Amino acid sequence: MFRVKLGEKIYMAEAGESLAALLAKNGDTAVEHLCGGKGTCGKCRVRIDGRDELSCRYEIHSDIEVELYESGEISAAVGREESGRITENLCFALDLGTTTLALALVSLDEGKIVKTVTANNPQRAFGADVMSRIEYCQKHTAAALQRAVVEEVNRLIAQFDGGEVEKLFVAGNTTMLHLFFGVDCTAMGVAPYTPVFLESRTEAAATLGIKGVKWVTSLPSISAFVGADIVAGLHLVSAPPENKYDLLLDLGTNAEIVLYSRHRGLATSAAAGPCFEGANISCGMSATEGAIYAFSLGEDGSPVYKTVGGRTPRGICGTGLVDMIAALLASGIIDGSGYMERGRYPITEDVFLTDADVRQYQLAKAAIHAAILTLMKTEKVSFDDIAHLYIAGGFSAKIRPESAAQSGLLPAALAEKAVPLANAALLGTVKFACEDHNLPPHVHAIEAIDLSASPHFTELFLESMSFS
Repeated sequence: MFRVKLGEKIYMAEAGESLAALLAKNGDTAVEHLCGGKGTCGKCRVRIDGRDELSCRYEIHSDIEVELYESGEISAAVGREESGRITENLCFALDLGTTTLALALVSLDEGKIVKTVTANNPQRAFGADVMSRIEYCQKHTAAALQRAVVEEVNRLIAQFDGGEVEKLFVAGNTTMLHLFFGVDCTAMGVAPYTPVFLESRTEAAATLGIKGVKWVTSLPSISAFVGADIVAGLHLVSAPPENKYDLLLDLGTNAEIVLYSRHRGLATSAAAGPCFEGANISCGMSATEGAIYAFSLGEDGSPVYKTVGGRTPRGICGTGLVDMIAALLASGIIDGSGYMERGRYPITEDVFLTDADVRQYQLAKAAIHAAILTLMKTEKVSFDDIAHLYIAGGFSAKIRPESAAQSGLLPAALAEKAVPLANAALLGTVKFACEDHNLPPHVHAIEAIDLSASPHFTELFLESMSFS
């Protein structure tokens, strides 16, 4: 057995055990393994006895001391002001995001948010996306992932000094809800991707280990990959005008998209991959301090950027990547096929974009673009038939629709119809809690479709790969 020192913590490791496995075994989520420990993202870098190593690739054969690199909380906009009034009837609303958790204390008397707190989802230690986390559960169990998120939710609840409340309402994608309730999610990792439950679920908080709350209730999901977070977003926005359609796009690793009218709708999910979370981008990172979130080129062609917290650039987050691809396309540095002659575009000495990063973005944007067009073609809907394109997700508040269109993420005809929603999942959950837990008719009328079974998707995906 070997001694591993991590800050004030001491762990004992077997010979040859990987550092990542040791941390997971002890429920330590201090190091993020965004690729699920495959060694492909390079984001689990730590210093071991003064040398840089990847946690998932380092095998322990001696006593070691581990130092962590600076991280930070992900910047997430809620999108609604807090009222600040604590009244008699209170509840909690939780957005159980794959990347970020957002917890709001809600006054049911006023129908307003009193205060909101956010945190990184500690399950990122097991993978950036739901498939990585499902794979972990297949190899081990879901216990470590459930314990990690429950402990973080309890930490967030403890920041409110208001005593026990009756209910916590929660929305998240279908996998996240299974993990939260401690329900086996492994069947969603293989065809036909069958969830154990889709309906609204209520359990005693004590059963889950949640403190400060008596009962926990989730919103319902639509399918294995169109979850309660989308249902909450649909609940937040009004039904479209008569004879018109709206689109709701939740951007993330698993992009969820709904095309709906007042009477019916189609929903699907597109496997965009974790490039928006930074997992497979050379200098990609979450929207923590130092992340470039806005980018353009000056008149002299030099890079102009803004970073989270105004800090020295440390990397590129999702909105920064969208802006960067758009700007480099407009300037001709990237051509219509995605080719970048230099092979690498430097922003600072330590932060850059590579041609491999451009390819990763192409795959992600092609999946989302083609999914939108597939829904429209299936429903026989034109761009003129669409009144609004609502954009939800962790970075929707900062995304520039013109950059999204220029970079091929969105059809150009929809850019002027784009409406950022910020945290639609949280705000929709708040609305659900305040309005007697009823969902409007247009939410109940949504049918999920599988893109892999669509006669249109593959062709549209290949066409959408080009930036032209």
